[in-house]
Amino acid sequence: MTSRHLSPPISGPSRRTVVKAAAATAVAAPVLGAATTARAADGPAFLHGIASGDPLPDGILLWTRVTPAPDAVPGSGRGADTAVRWEVAGDKEFTRVVARGTTVATAASDHTVKADVRGLSPATTYWFRFSAGDGTGTFSPTGRTRTAPAAGAATPGVRFGVVSCANWESGFFSPYRHLAARADLDAVLHLGDYIYEYASGSYPDAEYVVRPHEPKHEILTLADYRTRHGNYKTDSDLQALHATHPVIAIWDDHEFANDAWSGGAENHTPGTEGSWADRAAGAKQAYFEWMPVRASTEGTVHRRLRFGNLADLHLLDLRTFRSQQSTIGNGSVDDPDRTITGRAQLDWLKSGLAGSDATWKLVGTSVMISPVAFGSVPAHLLEPLAELLGLPTEGLAVNVDQWDGYTDDRKELIAHLRDRSITNTVFLTGDIHMAWANDVPVKAATYPLSASAATEFVVTSVTSDNLDDILHVAPQTVSVVAAAAVKAANRHVKWVDLDSHGYGVLDVTAERSQMDYYAVSDKTKRDATSAWTRSYRTLSGTQKVERVDHPVH
Repeated sequence: MTSRHLSPPISGPSRRTVVKAAAATAVAAPVLGAATTARAADGPAFLHGIASGDPLPDGILLWTRVTPAPDAVPGSGRGADTAVRWEVAGDKEFTRVVARGTTVATAASDHTVKADVRGLSPATTYWFRFSAGDGTGTFSPTGRTRTAPAAGAATPGVRFGVVSCANWESGFFSPYRHLAARADLDAVLHLGDYIYEYASGSYPDAEYVVRPHEPKHEILTLADYRTRHGNYKTDSDLQALHATHPVIAIWDDHEFANDAWSGGAENHTPGTEGSWADRAAGAKQAYFEWMPVRASTEGTVHRRLRFGNLADLHLLDLRTFRSQQSTIGNGSVDDPDRTITGRAQLDWLKSGLAGSDATWKLVGTSVMISPVAFGSVPAHLLEPLAELLGLPTEGLAVNVDQWDGYTDDRKELIAHLRDRSITNTVFLTGDIHMAWANDVPVKAATYPLSASAATEFVVTSVTSDNLDDILHVAPQTVSVVAAAAVKAANRHVKWVDLDSHGYGVLDVTAERSQMDYYAVSDKTKRDATSAWTRSYRTLSGTQKVERVDHPVH
């Protein structure tokens, strides 16, 4: 498997995540505490927390995993069928229960359960919990969630936490804790790379591992993916996030394997790691078992959620249908037969954007749509910057895993926005472990003379390595030079932060969409603090980003 290793000086696998990785009033979260729940030695327990997701005006999706016996660990296939009760209330004391039901946790679903609760009131906060066991019962922690505004309702504002790229081995999930401590969010949008598939010590290198993966080996089978998901959901900060806000999630590549496409992945070797179809099927099954996500159609995460008359949120699946990434330099990035979305999904997106009567059209895309070119970069920064952005070290201006590698789909989508006079489209993006604020140009080469068709806010990683991490240098050193070079070559890029780990808070009103960027003090510290760094907004009708000198809160 020598194809997976970079040339010196960067050690470790050549998988693009190493590549791309090289690169408000606060209140106590309503989680009742520990990751584990009291139980008898042989009784059921809720060891992996609770969650809600995909809010609708009249409903919410609830999730948990019950451990029926100590040996029924994730991925084991062991454990008896267990009845699980759920209830939703209008108060945290559960004196006003508004919905309840029973389901069964079985080994066939890794003892995960979901309840798609309907009949709720719009724009309303609810509390929920689960219980299992005999007449005495074992209760889960209590969670808080919120439904979406009614579809046509006048909605003064919605606010989302925005995160992506949480590598367990790279650090602690304190950005999740800080988002859980906010009482002002309608939901949290997770833009992919919720888990990572690597073997322990592969990314980052073993000497920089903060805490080891489970299982230790690279995950390949359904049982492996279940075990990795289960390990993630023992994290107390992740549990707090899920117990406090509904999460709206899409996947990127690492929920499968690095640089995944419809028929394979860079980080998959069929001869030694089995068939890609089997691996992808296991990864998808585990994802839908362990995440509070409704599948729009079988085996995909593209779907649309509405928040009153203010915003439609279009969520994309950019792994299931895409063509294989182009070979660098062969010109195929412009091939109209190659696709990142697939024909049906692109048509679905275009139709949804054109038919939307919401003020804002938000698009959750796991990889960056704005073009990125290299200008004159100092030699000592060319390789690490290229690796961070997923570019060849020679500096060729294309990132073949992002929309830059599928330019025909991008041209068609941008032309659609222009031809149909669709305004207020904002792309929300993760993937590359940096924060960006971009105009999305009609023609990047002639921008700013060329118009901007949309805007894009990219959030940095929760923990996954950035430029400072891979070079092992202090913030605001080499990153200052690198950021200046990126901006000089890309006039539509208004800001790029190569240093931080953290999260975003997107606040949407009729007048503007504003992204507030927050950074944590040290991803290797469980008690890391959080601080605001920058804010950018798009005023309604402008299709441009501008800096704001303070966050919404």
